[in-house]
Amino acid sequence: MNFEELRNVYPEFSYNWYKLDEDDYEYKISYEFEIKNLSKFHPTWCIPKKNNSKFNSENKELIENMVFNLGMAELVSYWKITCSPLVTIKNIYLNDKQIEWWKKLYFYGLGEFFYKNNIKTNVTNFMNIKSGDRKLDKVEINEEFEGALVPIGGGKDSIVTLDVIKEDFNTNMCYVINPRGATEETAENAGYDINRRCYVKRTLDKNMLELNAKGFLNGHTPFSSIVAFSGLLVAYLNKKKYIVLSNEASANESTIYEEEVNHQYSKSYEFEEDFNEYVEENIFKNVKYFSLLRPVSEYQIAKHFAKLPNFYGIFKSCNAGSKKNIWCANCSKCLFVYIILSPFMNRKDMIAIFGEDLLEKERKEENCSISQYRYYVKYTLDLNDYISRTYLLTNNSPESILKKSEEVEKQKLNEDIQMKNTEIIFCILDELNPIAKKRFLEYALEGKKIVEIAKEENVNHSSISRSLNHTRKSIIKKLDKEEFENRLLHMGIILFLKNESK
Repeated sequence: MNFEELRNVYPEFSYNWYKLDEDDYEYKISYEFEIKNLSKFHPTWCIPKKNNSKFNSENKELIENMVFNLGMAELVSYWKITCSPLVTIKNIYLNDKQIEWWKKLYFYGLGEFFYKNNIKTNVTNFMNIKSGDRKLDKVEINEEFEGALVPIGGGKDSIVTLDVIKEDFNTNMCYVINPRGATEETAENAGYDINRRCYVKRTLDKNMLELNAKGFLNGHTPFSSIVAFSGLLVAYLNKKKYIVLSNEASANESTIYEEEVNHQYSKSYEFEEDFNEYVEENIFKNVKYFSLLRPVSEYQIAKHFAKLPNFYGIFKSCNAGSKKNIWCANCSKCLFVYIILSPFMNRKDMIAIFGEDLLEKERKEENCSISQYRYYVKYTLDLNDYISRTYLLTNNSPESILKKSEEVEKQKLNEDIQMKNTEIIFCILDELNPIAKKRFLEYALEGKKIVEIAKEENVNHSSISRSLNHTRKSIIKKLDKEEFENRLLHMGIILFLKNESK
């Protein structure tokens, strides 16, 4: 059945209850969701106790509020099976603003799901939410919070975050949902002992998996919102002041060209701001949620990671190989990570990590110009290296990092412009003969002198000058002369275009 047929057959989804238990070692959370006339679902969470404390009358209401909202983040994974038009929240009351908040998260967080399943709907009509009568009030607490809770996914991004905030090492804690080899080894290698690692177990209901296998609707959900709400609970239990994410600049962007479909909406700055506002208004205001790497690009993160060789053999972010804690060396994610790191790491180290040279493999199959891509990545990145200039030159405290992150976001720095115009340059270069292209890259990007190029080619230096000037005129002719200085940021290119080669 398609989207409309399923909604007709299964018109109601309900959030029936949540339950909170504890023993001497852990907090246990369970939920019941239900698609009427189809199935009930009982996902669970287990959160270890780090201070052997128990729930009490002072904190139980606050914790209950966080547990309920974690359930709100969980439910969309089960709702998407039938996309029932009505969601009923049993017992707990949500005001109109809260309902709109959750609808926004679900709708945009399911952008990829809607796109891949060819579902045409809108944020108003895709779901109606009906809530109960019992209100969970915001709680004011006066406890001292310090340090950062850092979610660890096992990839390069969270490793860079741990490195950047290492000055506050003693007050920080690593947070991992369903630990595996890469996540455990990352935390251990960063120096965090077992008491400063919070390993949480999240269990999906097998009924959902069975229905997915039968052909009911399936696809990507806003998992990062689950990280946010579960992290909020863990941060409170361990008295951490910040939840420090590792989401970079491209998480704000649409994944589909000329469409508002963001695969990573719940990793965006917009969600980050929405989440902080929601928590402050409805739960408590002692914890701040933000991404350390928000102003930086994938390329800048890769450059910084390349300076951390002790993590080379540890990090893993291959979805296909995650259960075996390996790089599969065949999927697009593996190739992407290999390409993004290749300008900054030597071939021997790359092969040691991935097991083979993926650039050579790709070149044979797709005839890619990897050398051109290396220039594209390396010299675009060098133009605006925020990791070195914005973060590492600060005192690295969470407060200063958060302030700087907010300042950069407000400045609306747009790396897309830089990338697009670097792309323009390389498109123009593709029209040149190989010799002219080689000379341009060596002169304008590598900084070689004309006499050096002439000596290597065993030709007169005047012929090199004429060739470069011809290239220069060809590029200028195709660029907007009034804007190129503002838009093309590599100084070598600007100087080359402004001055004849002598």
